[in-house]
Amino acid sequence: MPLISVAVRHVTKATPRTRHIQLGIADGVFTFVAGQAVMVGLHGSPLRKPYSIASAPWEVTKTGVLQLLAQVDDSSALDPHLELAAPGTLIDFEGPFGTFAVPAAAEHKPLLFIAGGTGIAPLRSMLMDRLSRPSVPAIALVYSARSPEEFAYRTELDAMAQAGRITAHFTATRAAAGSWDGRRGRIQEDLLRLALPSLDAHCLICGPPQLVDDARGLLRQLGVNEASILTDHY
Repeated sequence: MPLISVAVRHVTKATPRTRHIQLGIADGVFTFVAGQAVMVGLHGSPLRKPYSIASAPWEVTKTGVLQLLAQVDDSSALDPHLELAAPGTLIDFEGPFGTFAVPAAAEHKPLLFIAGGTGIAPLRSMLMDRLSRPSVPAIALVYSARSPEEFAYRTELDAMAQAGRITAHFTATRAAAGSWDGRRGRIQEDLLRLALPSLDAHCLICGPPQLVDDARGLLRQLGVNEASILTDHY
């Protein structure tokens, strides 16, 4: 895979603990499948880290911008691979890599996306890619985060749900009393039963390892075929 050097267009706050990193990509320089990732680091640095691509392929073609969702530490600084990233900073990346994607067998099947924290990034890529198709079966999203403020892309996802393009379910695991009138706690079987479009849906899960393992087990208990459950974790 060739190493590509590009400039940062923008760094914006996504949530208190994440940032949108927007990279300028010339047309035709980079192609990928929704759900894939890239290895990213500061220009010239040997340190690189995998980041899932949050943009759909058509968005990169249309805008010339590839978006990543990067975690920040307790001091609100990006991790050591991107800590100096700012508009104009050169970034090296290589890829794409990974097989976490909507399989061909699910082309006309309902989909359930299950995200934890920054695991929403590759699922957003797949979601936006799927919604660009002329015919779209039912799509549902279950998204878990520590607090209501930690739901990246919340405004965008709410707009899709209000327009009837998806159904969206949010649960906050550490929300303070009175700060959140939505669902609380970890993803449980009743929530997945509510969200699951049908037993023949393909389910894609991305998040911390424990969330991924728990959600996969719950889906199996609900009767979802193991072959229809695809996972990734960070």
